[in-house]
Amino acid sequence: MLSYLKGSLIYSQKSPNNRVVITVEVNGMGYDVQITSRHWQQLPPFGDITQVFTHLNAREDQITLFGFAASAERDLFRQLVSVSGIGPQLAMALLDTLSLQELVSAIVSGNTRLLSRTPGVGGKTAERIALELKTKLSEWRNQAGLSAQPSSGPVAHIQEDVEMTLLALGYTNAEITKALNTVGQSTTLAKTADAEEWIRRSIAWLSQ
Repeated sequence: MLSYLKGSLIYSQKSPNNRVVITVEVNGMGYDVQITSRHWQQLPPFGDITQVFTHLNAREDQITLFGFAASAERDLFRQLVSVSGIGPQLAMALLDTLSLQELVSAIVSGNTRLLSRTPGVGGKTAERIALELKTKLSEWRNQAGLSAQPSSGPVAHIQEDVEMTLLALGYTNAEITKALNTVGQSTTLAKTADAEEWIRRSIAWLSQ
């Protein structure tokens, strides 16, 4: 299975239905990869080296290589297509409409109104995404060993949401624990039960 491609960006094309396909040349071979418009705007100039994390989707009548700017984005794509009724194109549309952080936060918090901003995602579909993926992210959190309360972490009833969001964004359990312990030393943050603020401050600290 192709995990990622690293090579020269040769070509890109955006179709009327908002699908973007780029061609990446690796060792003399050109690979056509479908990416989001959001990713397309971040690409380097033609001829420069780019790295694209990939997922190969094979059907009887078509083989499509989907590309992502980060491994966490690809992992979330794979989680999305595991939901009943969510195909790869709808999963790409979700990743294109919302940033990775917004999408994960909407799933974890059950914000179906935000999920429904994506064309093709109605209320029932949004509810199914939030319900099924929150359960999976919760299991992922427990498997990662994040069940214990950090010494300076958020209050218990929002800790799970904060940790699941950071995990889905690609941070390791060690990074998450350290970030929560560090940013939790702020007296103002320690007193708040605002999960979004904990997430924002943790990401800012992890990005230093």
